[in-house]
Amino acid sequence: MIVMGRIVAPFGIHGWLKIQPIGDDPLSWRTMPQWWIGKSPESQRAEDWQALAPRGLRLHGKGVVAALESVGDRTAAEAVAGWFIAAPREALPKPGKDEYYWADLIGLRIVGSGGMALGVVSKLLETGAHAVLEIEDGETQRLIPFVAAFIRQVDLAAGEIQVEWEADW
Repeated sequence: MIVMGRIVAPFGIHGWLKIQPIGDDPLSWRTMPQWWIGKSPESQRAEDWQALAPRGLRLHGKGVVAALESVGDRTAAEAVAGWFIAAPREALPKPGKDEYYWADLIGLRIVGSGGMALGVVSKLLETGAHAVLEIEDGETQRLIPFVAAFIRQVDLAAGEIQVEWEADW
């Protein structure tokens, strides 16, 4: 499962949900006939996710609001607050050139200037301006902006990201 967002809170009294999207194009979710909701973003067991058809989706501030089948009132929306929205990889559109699902970047090795190993991507952070890679290397933690100025190449097949970055930055 690829997590697409997190249900933050109910929105109104008719079961709409305020959602914090992960990624940059939540309106593309409209093309998906069903979404999956679950309590744990790490779970890959099918029984931990419930498939629901979307009833509506629109931008709202910095996030989106959506309505799902079987979530018809505020009480039902409150019951799923804090849950996650996901989809199986095969249900998602293929990313374009130089586009990646965050889930594909987690665990990749980071190779800095001169071939120096800098650690492994532990997660991504959305700052508003751009995404930031959080890198763990033992006790050392680094934050590297995921922008063209620092990212030289993402090689999913090799399991690494080459960056223009030094170990002491």
